[in-house]
Amino acid sequence: MKDHYLALGLGSGATAAEIKKAFRQLAALYHPDRNPAAEAPARFRAVQEAYEVLSDDTRRQAYDDNRRRNLLDSPIDTAREIWRDYFDRLIQP
Repeated sequence: MKDHYLALGLGSGATAAEIKKAFRQLAALYHPDRNPAAEAPARFRAVQEAYEVLSDDTRRQAYDDNRRRNLLDSPIDTAREIWRDYFDRLIQP
């Protein structure tokens, strides 16, 4: 499961204004026309997808419910995925 909050660099308690601000900043940073890095298009798509889900109240509620359920169903796998994503971001320039 992708962590949309992590993609935008936000916590799960972020407001709609914080989500919009983070999206605009990251979209400008990773837009393929502005960023020649090889991973820029993939990160741009991840930021776009995260914004599409988190900016819509209904989709965000469903995502949050599913996220909580996954944390309870398999906390070890969820923690492993979160830490792997975190360390991958630290290692990448």
